[in-house]
Amino acid sequence: MLRFILRRLVALPLVLLVLVAITFVMVRMAPGGPFTGEKNIPPETQAAQMRYWGLDQPIEVQFARYLGNLVKGDLGPSFKYKDRTVNDIIKDSWRPSAVLGGTAMIIAVLIGISAGLIAGLKQNSRYDYASMAVAMVGISLPTFVVGPFLVLLFALQIPIFKTQGWEVFPRDLILPAITLALPYTARIARLTRAGMLEVVNQDYIRTARAKGLGESLVVARHALRGALLPVVSFLGPALAFIMTGSLVVEQIFQVPGLGRQFVLSALNRDYTLTQGLVILTGALLIIANLVVDVLYGFLDPRIRYE
Repeated sequence: MLRFILRRLVALPLVLLVLVAITFVMVRMAPGGPFTGEKNIPPETQAAQMRYWGLDQPIEVQFARYLGNLVKGDLGPSFKYKDRTVNDIIKDSWRPSAVLGGTAMIIAVLIGISAGLIAGLKQNSRYDYASMAVAMVGISLPTFVVGPFLVLLFALQIPIFKTQGWEVFPRDLILPAITLALPYTARIARLTRAGMLEVVNQDYIRTARAKGLGESLVVARHALRGALLPVVSFLGPALAFIMTGSLVVEQIFQVPGLGRQFVLSALNRDYTLTQGLVILTGALLIIANLVVDVLYGFLDPRIRYE
């Protein structure tokens, strides 16, 4: 296991290097540039700005300079916010996204696993049909529909919550957390049910029941570990994306997080900010997948890492 983890950690910089290179080229292939906008800027002014930031140099020179700064932990200046760096923007924006994403993931895991576990144990019952029907609705409805509906219902018609401003806890957090958690809850419930249905018919479960163990012990000690394998596989990338912010949810509820910055960086053609957010998301995704692989070894004793 230790050798497997070390190999993955050694490969991490190489994967990030490929990600940085692809992102670096793609953002520069997009139409327009960081100094083009609705206002007509004289060509000589644009040329001076490009020269000041070194964007007039060959792309390989720009990439080498960017990598040199990246090794030092410097993600570069923001082309849109002249007095701020990408590091400053991420530092100021990660907390709302982390709080929102963490709350949504806790809701999704608790409700999703509980609903899927009961549905799997009570296959073809009314609860099974009802919970899976709700799960299908949760998967089918996009967040840009659920979010405005919750705002209309619980902020305008029944003014329980407010949707302007962000004070993190508790009132500002409830509606966006529910909106963000709904699709993840539905998927976790379906995965847990499918995993439970596959596990309960295994020979080792029949053996445990034949030994006289109670149903609760059979589920807790034996069935649950195997049933959670597809859920753990799903949670790896899901956790990385949910913690770096939801583009739609943060825009709807005006959450000053990373997801909103991602949208603004693309609209503003802010090269360095877009690259910094992609690097952050990629690094979290790689680490989350590594954690998932390690958890797999603990949950399933049949898996061995060389």
